[in-house]
Amino acid sequence: MRSARDLGASHGWRLKRGLLDDGREVFAKTGTASEVFASEAAGLLWLGEAIAVPEVVEVGADRLVLSWVRQEPPSPEAAERFGRALAAMHRAGAAGFGAPWPGFIAELPMDNSPAPDWPAFYGSRRVLPFLRMARLPAADVALVERAVERFAEVAGPAEPPARIHGDLWSGNVLWSGGSGVLIDPAAHGGHRETDLAMLQLFGLPYLDRVLGAYREAWPPAEGWLERVPLHQLHPLLVHVVLYGGGYRDALLDAARRVLAL
Repeated sequence: MRSARDLGASHGWRLKRGLLDDGREVFAKTGTASEVFASEAAGLLWLGEAIAVPEVVEVGADRLVLSWVRQEPPSPEAAERFGRALAAMHRAGAAGFGAPWPGFIAELPMDNSPAPDWPAFYGSRRVLPFLRMARLPAADVALVERAVERFAEVAGPAEPPARIHGDLWSGNVLWSGGSGVLIDPAAHGGHRETDLAMLQLFGLPYLDRVLGAYREAWPPAEGWLERVPLHQLHPLLVHVVLYGGGYRDALLDAARRVLAL
């Protein structure tokens, strides 16, 4: 790398903007996170078969180097293109629920081993492991566990595994080239409503345009809006684990809404 500028730190690794000898601008994460970097690279390569993502320039034991994404202001037109692109990515599908690489969300490990159906995968690979990590009071744990017991009943019509980003909040959507570019995936074969619910958890510019274009390209199953709390249980648990009790009330509200479906 010809030159590099430090951009600070995130989740235990340093972030840098650099210039390669051939003139390409890159973004680099450095640190001792080889499994995390390998997982992110695998996810980017997989998602990149169906949607815009940064190019993986290099991945190693102590670094992940990606092409630099030149950002631009979002627009209604870009949001609609992104909605259609997101539907196409989901339609690209997956071999099963899970992924053939170890999963991570931020620095937290996720079990990507396969499960026979999505409710089983979501409960046993996503919600229950993070519930154990969250160190919540026993009454809170019991409430979420009761919600997990209802997953098969309230998950809606069965769908084949979708190719999903897995951590699709607004910070992981960069506006560039007239659409959205996805970064920092926790990619796996999952349920497409998970990505749609994550977008609604923390908002996104012109989200109504994104969702409207998505629905035109590939309408979600009836009742998908009522199932948003179901799909938000895992990201809310992740935030409880990472950031503490500030997300507890939202988590418990989501669990109660699942029980009311």
